[in-house]
Amino acid sequence: MLQKIQSLVEKNNAYFIDIRHHLHAHPELSFEEFNTSAFIQDKLTEWGIPFDVKATTGVIGLIKGKNPEKSVIALRADMDALPIIEENEVSYKSTIPGVMHACGHDVHTTCLLGAAKILNETKDEWEGTIKLIFQPGEEKNPGGASILIQEGVLENPAPEKIFALHVHPGMETGTFSFRGGMVMASADEIYITINCKGGHAAAPHLTADPILIASHLIICLQQIISRNNNPFNPSVLSITAINAGNTTNVIPSEVKLMGTFRAMNEEWRFKAHELISKHTHNLVETMGATASIKIDVGYPFVFNNEELSTKTRSIAEEYAGKENVSETELRMGAEDFAYYSHKIPGCFFRLGAGNKSKGITSNVHTPTFDIDEDAIKHGIGMLCWIAVNA
Repeated sequence: MLQKIQSLVEKNNAYFIDIRHHLHAHPELSFEEFNTSAFIQDKLTEWGIPFDVKATTGVIGLIKGKNPEKSVIALRADMDALPIIEENEVSYKSTIPGVMHACGHDVHTTCLLGAAKILNETKDEWEGTIKLIFQPGEEKNPGGASILIQEGVLENPAPEKIFALHVHPGMETGTFSFRGGMVMASADEIYITINCKGGHAAAPHLTADPILIASHLIICLQQIISRNNNPFNPSVLSITAINAGNTTNVIPSEVKLMGTFRAMNEEWRFKAHELISKHTHNLVETMGATASIKIDVGYPFVFNNEELSTKTRSIAEEYAGKENVSETELRMGAEDFAYYSHKIPGCFFRLGAGNKSKGITSNVHTPTFDIDEDAIKHGIGMLCWIAVNA
């Protein structure tokens, strides 16, 4: 079966790359993936794979092998792009101004489509049922995964386990990495508004100066992490935007701050929320202004089932060779795959997509991100091999 999967992947490789080029050239933002969804539906229809539509643009396909009641396994890919202007000069460059597949979700969708085609063509040679989850909105709260779960994606039939891959340009094409247990952080968004009486820049004593207050607050918030959190407990608080004022001689009456909070411990996560809110109100009021704060609770941490991850790594070593499989490091990035992993056993693994010799090294979420397209066949083959062996 391994040789057959590899043979079918190679046979269809150019076709799968064309699919990726189409998806990359036509990116759509989170929860706006209407054309992408239609494209996926057309492909599944063409291949005779039944599907349902959930969460407006999500596509849920089903492939039944021999003895379909034996087990149900889910494979998931995200579909959305990012608000980034692409700087790559390639034939498949984004045709949508200001929107780019800069996180590789076009690759993830291609890999799942490729796996769907091959698994469907070989369904008389493996047992069980494969659920295909083409998911919208991974890049934006509340996360498409949470919406799909609310709409019953983990029911009828209920998958026993779920798998997903993510491209990583820091790993060479042809390699994979796995990790059991906690692997990625929770992610919450912070929005703070400071208000006070504005005034002339030459008379700061007549104002509360919200810009000065914001400066003190940013430093104060960092002390929440350094002086309240166990240093062995990974956590990050970053203020990423300060918006205020528009001229040199006016102290504004309002400052807006935005940021993100990441954690790998749920108890500390919500304790930190309380501390952030308390310190914000106390400091701002002490300095003569008022503050409003919103903490938009986002994705929980990603947890890979240890037993499943160990087994899946062994399966991956059979497919790619032990020398091409490594351990994923802990990362403070976030992923809404976390929602699935808190419901059923999950395994979120990485697909090497870089190639230093070709100069393909740009990180995700950058305007020059791209992949070595040999990664596509490796990703498709690995999804197929995991699906029929896990």
